[in-house]
Order: sequence, then C-alpha cells, then structure tokens
Amino acid sequence: MDNILEINEVSKHFTGHTALDNVSLSIPRGSVYGLLGPNGAGKTTLIRIINHITAPDSGTVTLNSHILTADDVKTIGYLPEERGLYKKMTVGDQALFFARLKGLSKKEAEKALHRWFEKLEIDSWWNRKVEELSKGMAQKVQFVLTVLHEPELLIFDEPFSGFDPINADILKREILELRDKGATVIFSTHNMGSVEELCDNMTLINQSRNVLTGNVAELRRRFSKNQFKLTYLGSQALPEDITQNMLESCSPVESDSNGYNNVIFNLKDSTDIRTLIARLNENVEIRGFNEILPSINDIFIQVVKDTKID
Repeated sequence: MDNILEINEVSKHFTGHTALDNVSLSIPRGSVYGLLGPNGAGKTTLIRIINHITAPDSGTVTLNSHILTADDVKTIGYLPEERGLYKKMTVGDQALFFARLKGLSKKEAEKALHRWFEKLEIDSWWNRKVEELSKGMAQKVQFVLTVLHEPELLIFDEPFSGFDPINADILKREILELRDKGATVIFSTHNMGSVEELCDNMTLINQSRNVLTGNVAELRRRFSKNQFKLTYLGSQALPEDITQNMLESCSPVESDSNGYNNVIFNLKDSTDIRTLIARLNENVEIRGFNEILPSINDIFIQVVKDTKID
C-alpha cells in the first residue's frame, strides 16, 4: 500500500513527562485516518511534530518517502483544536490574508474563497467581523482556510466541536469529497461515531504509546464476540436443543410493536452458523439474522482499560 506519511519510532519527552514513547504508524495515501486517545495520551504532540511545530527527540517522520522538512508544511492543511482568527477583522479580509500567506495570488484567493463560501452557504458573512460569529460559524471559516490551497495532507483536530448535527454532516461530506479527490485526511477526535462513519483506518494512542492500529472494519470484526440478533415470527421460545447445544448465552425473548420476536445470543465456538440457521428455519420464520459488531467506542474503552498502567 502507498503510504503518504510514515511515523517511525517517534519519542518526545518534556520535563517530568513522556508525551510519545516509540510511536510508529503509517498513513495510507487517499484515506481518512482517525487518531484516537484519551486526553493527554500524546495525540496533539504527534500532530505538532507532523506539522513541524516541534521536533521529536528520536525517530523519524517521512512524507512522500523523504524526511519531513519545514518546506513540506505548505503541502499540509492544519485545523488545530484551538482556533486562531483575529476577532476585529472582517471574515473576507482575514480569509484573503491567510490565503495569500499560503501562496495564492489575490485573484486565485478571491476565486477559491468565493467558491467555497458559496458551497458552504457562508458568502453573506464576508463583511462581518469575526467577533460576531458563533463558534460553529468561525469553525466553518477556518475549515475553508485549511483546505483552500488544496493540500495533499489535511489534519483536523476535533473538527466537529461547536457544530450542530446538520453542519457536522455538511463537514463530514466535505471531508469524504476531499478524500475522493485524492487528499489524505488525519483527524483527531473524541467522537467515536465519526470514526465509524468516516475513517478507513485508525490508531489508538494511550499513555504515550500506539496500542492499536488497523482498518476500522477489520478491527470491529477482530473484537467481535460471536454475538448475533435474531428477529422471527412463530413460537416465542426457541427449541431447547438450540439454546443448550448451540448457544453460549441467550437474552430473554422480547416482542416488538410489529409482533416480531427478538433475541440476542452468543454462539458457542463449535457452532456452525449455517447449521444453526437451518435448524431455526425448521421452527420459526426468520425475519432478520445479523451479527452484532462492537462499536469503536466499545473497542476504545476495552483497549484503554486493558493497557492501563497503574
């Protein structure tokens, strides 16, 4: 797989504190990559190293197969958790100022800004002062400033904080569209639902270490507990030979408003699913049979608990 970014055995120490301890990970090109971890785990330090704001004490960061340099920062778009807009400036003047800093001519900047402002329906904000904007409104402006110069690598730190659900969905669609156009996106977040919706891959950092890395779908399957939900019509009680011989555990059967029976169960390791379904079909009318996969939040809690150091 072609990786745009390689973090290799990176460590960073501050007085009395280790922020990163031999962290390694690879970011596939053209993907959305989730960077997760509890507060203080080391995520922000890693992001600052990638942005060349601070340097690692040891280890290397490679971008496009060469050691990351200060000149590479122009190919990165970074939206930090702590926003930084000048409150007394108008939105338009500030947007033009930052666009020029990123190397766009005035003509290029005006064209790109108006296109983005219209797309996000914020063109009426052009002459408003930043201090008049809500947190979510200001964040929309900063999102535009982050992506305006079409960087190949985008890094968002808690990009959905301050957004209502409608605007959060707008931003998610824009992130996926940027990925589909070839950008690589890293985002650090506490919103586990967003990881499941957006991320192709993820890394969980806990206590300064990389404790879990992988494809999101594959990780959910790896942490699955052989648990399924059955929805059916017919006799409410399942046959004893099924519950005793094929199931490890089984919840009480519940009937829903449509008259369907629902039950959640864990299979024994020796149970063949096809055999189970065939046996069920002899006794009930199956309306649904689905594996229950753990959420990223479930996995996050389990891994953090398992790797906790007293």
